Amino acid sequence: MADNKAKRGGADRRTVAAGEGYEVSYFARKHGISRNQAETLIQRVGNDREKLNAAAQKLKA
Repeated sequence: MADNKAKRGGADRRTVAAGEGYEVSYFARKHGISRNQAETLIQRVGNDREKLNAAAQKLKA
């Protein structure tokens, strides 16, 4: 069955879209880590933004 076109909403800001290069780059720049480190974190932790933010803080410490 096709998606219900009547249900429209904004982007889900609770997650980081690992498949979108600009999102990974933004996340890496925001936390002062390399893009490679950001991709590794996303693979290890998942795409939940809160968990990724916490993991990035630990990585920098």
